[in-house]
Order: sequence, then structure tokens, then C-alpha cells
Amino acid sequence: MRRTFALAVVGAAAALLLPAAALPHAGLLATSPETQSSIASAPRILVLRFNEPVLVAPDAVKVLAEDGTVLSRDARASADGKVVIARVAGLRKGAAYTVRWRVTGQDGHSPTGLYTFGVGVPAPPPTEAVGAQGTTWRDDVARWLLFASLALVIGPLALRVLVLRGPLPARLERRFHLLTTVAAFAFLNLGILAFVLRASNALQVPVADLLYGDLQPFAEKTRFGVAFLVLTLGLGTVATLLLFAWVLDQLVLRVPALVLSLLLASGFSLSGHQATEPNASAAAQLADWLHLVAAAVWIGGLVTLAFVVWPVAPTLRARAFLGFARLSVGLVGVMVLAGVYLALVRLPTVTDLWETDYGRVLIVKLAIVTVALSWGAVHHFVVRPRLEAGEQPRVRPSLVGETAVALAVLLAAAVLTNATPPPPEDGPAAAPTVR
Repeated sequence: MRRTFALAVVGAAAALLLPAAALPHAGLLATSPETQSSIASAPRILVLRFNEPVLVAPDAVKVLAEDGTVLSRDARASADGKVVIARVAGLRKGAAYTVRWRVTGQDGHSPTGLYTFGVGVPAPPPTEAVGAQGTTWRDDVARWLLFASLALVIGPLALRVLVLRGPLPARLERRFHLLTTVAAFAFLNLGILAFVLRASNALQVPVADLLYGDLQPFAEKTRFGVAFLVLTLGLGTVATLLLFAWVLDQLVLRVPALVLSLLLASGFSLSGHQATEPNASAAAQLADWLHLVAAAVWIGGLVTLAFVVWPVAPTLRARAFLGFARLSVGLVGVMVLAGVYLALVRLPTVTDLWETDYGRVLIVKLAIVTVALSWGAVHHFVVRPRLEAGEQPRVRPSLVGETAVALAVLLAAAVLTNATPPPPEDGPAAAPTVR
């Protein structure tokens, strides 16, 4: 029964991972000027090449100056319908421009997209195109769920590999398999959602229209897009390792799955504030990665104790709790030290803590973290000695409560990640963070 169920999960996962047969629809092949290029002189025409004939309206291509002024004239298609040409006027050297386009394919669908280019200056990323919207509460929720799913991969694996080594009861082992595998696939789907939401903010079209949108500039020309591609490929590998560990009873595969998950967490740090702001540094990126990894192990471990170990393995409760308590001491130390360092880097002056939106969100996060750490201190200094003495205190409700507070910490972290920190003191204004 266990193997049949696991094989069913494998089949379902394979169906999700294997791409469906691509439906033919119009796609952008090339542009002139090229996407996100910097050219020496202002062009008089723009050229868009498609993979099949398209129909165009007069306003199918719009070239926008930085103030939103439309500088393009009526667009027209070539004789074979595969090339769209738009005349432009008024472009000048030293400025960047946004191109927004929408055509109609032979199947009746209307692909859309945008790209940028600069004349004598670097082109901004597509997320900073004219008319692009910044992050919204939907992006915050998607990032929160993404963090939570990563924690539910890393935390249980760390607890199993580092604390509960050796054979476990079959039911408990199955819970570990199920939680980590489902979390890995959840991360893949949530990563797609977060990427699509960010692209939708820039394109300013409903999410449903993105099915035929040109997302290549977002995937290849932004830090968050490259991170999305790497994380998707990497977590797909992690999910595969976990499936094989389950189906083939090769538990040793959990070790490379854990190591790879920890390494992939750096994708958030390499595409976030620590890599994009004016005072970005390798030390800040390392601190951010350590902060995230420590939080993921801590929060994922709490969830595992409360909802995996406690309900199905009474005889292992004390061993799991005590081992995790010892591990948590180091995790908390890393989180606090890395968090303090990052706060000093991101906030040039003390007043930024209450005078900027970023600082105020940080205050909320610190307040929640204080509650969570206080709760953990009670477990460490009160519950742990009782378990070591052989007592059986009623711990699970308290674990569930600490888990809820820890998930609130992740929500605050997600909002903070999507917020723009204040610029460095006496330095250039910080540009919106591109992920």
C-alpha cells in the first residue's frame, strides 16, 4: 500500500512536471532595437518579428518616453504578416524608452508584451518600464507562501537528518516523506505564481492574459526572473530526489536534497536588497542567506514537531524535542546576529526605523520575533528540563502556538523583502528593488 501510494504521487508529479503539448500561437522572435539594449543613436522605426502572421491595430505598438508620452506612429504589418513596423519620432540621446505591444494571432488570441531600450544610456529592466506597477499585497502573500513551503522542505529534512537519525516507525517515516515532497512541489507552483504576479504588475494586464504574454524579458533580464528559473530547476531536482527516496526506500537521498535546498535558498539573497541596492555587498548577501536558512530550519522544525512527530510517535517526542532544542540554540544565534547586521546595513540612520515604511515594517517584524523567541525560551528553560527528567508535559498546544507566531514572522519577512529600503546616507537614491 505504501509503495502504491508513493507511485501514485510520482505519477501525479510527473504529469505536473511534463509540459503539455504547446498550442500554436503567435510569439515574438526578435526586436530592433533589441530587448534591453543600449544603442548609440535614436531609431526612426521599430521592428518586431513574430513566428507566424499577426494582425495589428494602428496602436499595436506604443513607444513611451519616461514621462509617458507616446512617441510612436501607426503600426503596420509586412506582406507576410510576420513583421510589424512602427515609425517613431522625438527620441533623443540620453533617455530610455518602453515599448508596449499587443497583436492578434491566427488562433484569435492576443499576445502582449513589453521591452525597454536606451539611447546612449542603459535600458531599465522590464519591471521598471513606464507604466509598471510595484509589488502589491498579492506579491507579499505569494512570497510568504513561498518562504513557508521552502521551510517545510528544509526544516523536516534537517530534523530527520540531524536529529532523528536511524530507523523510524513506518507511519512517522511516511509523514516525513509526504510533508517534504508536497512542500517541494508546492514551492514549484508558488514560484510560478510569484513570477507571474510580478510580470503582471509590469505588463498591466490581467493574470489570465499572461497565458499568451511574452515573459522572456522578465525571465532573462531581471534578477528575480533568473532566480525563478534557477530555483524552479533546483527545487524540481529536490522534489525528484525526495520522490526517489520515498519510492525506492533510499533515505540517503535526503542528504543531497537537504544540501541542495540550503544552497538554493541563496537565490532569494542574490536577487534581493542585498544584491540590488547601492550598498549591496557579498557580506550582506551571505548574512541574508544565513538568516533565511536559520529561519527555515527553525520554522520548518517547529511544524514538524507539532504536526508530524507529536501526533504519531509518542515515544519519540522527548528525543525529537530535546534534539531540536539543542539545534535551535545555534539557529537563534545565527538569526539574531545576521538580522542585526542586515538592519544596520539597510537603515543608514536610527530615525529610519520609524520614519520610513521599511523601518516600520522592520519594527513589526522585530516585535513578532521577540514574541516567538520568548515563547521558545519558555520551551528551552521550562519544558526541556521536565522532558529530560522523564516527565510528559502537555506540549503540543504550545508548539502549535509558537508555530503560528513563527509563520507570522515569515509574513513580515515577505513584506519586508518586497519593500524598498531607505537609500544609504549621503548616497544616491535607492532604485526600486528588482527581483
